[in-house]
Amino acid sequence: MFQGASSLSLDAKGRLSVPTRHRDVLSATAAGQLTITKHPHGCLMVFPRTEWEQFRQRIAALPMSAQWWKRIFLGNAMDAEMDGTGRVLISPELRTAAGLTKEAILLGMGNHFELWDAEAYAAQEAKAMQGDLPDALKDFSF
Repeated sequence: MFQGASSLSLDAKGRLSVPTRHRDVLSATAAGQLTITKHPHGCLMVFPRTEWEQFRQRIAALPMSAQWWKRIFLGNAMDAEMDGTGRVLISPELRTAAGLTKEAILLGMGNHFELWDAEAYAAQEAKAMQGDLPDALKDFSF
């Protein structure tokens, strides 16, 4: 279960260092193998390979009416591997798609991560916080 936010910097080659608290789990459960793809909200989803396989099967089973979503998720998926120092290369295509330049936020989302451009995330979060709670949360006790 991945949770929490980490502020990261991409290096000149487009690599990011996976936080230590996640690195050990990713090494043990997925041998450091990851799959990265687009998210419809403008960030990237980063899956341990085992979780990706389950997600991929669910997406592949979608009906023909969802063909564009198959293209977005599966057609843009790229495999990556943590190197010996815990760095992961984010492909130029995916960096461009998510607007990633230097400063990024890695969010643990349970079975995967979201990787956001730091400024884009801050803007989206501020917008969400100013809006109304979704119906699913209106009866939720905090």
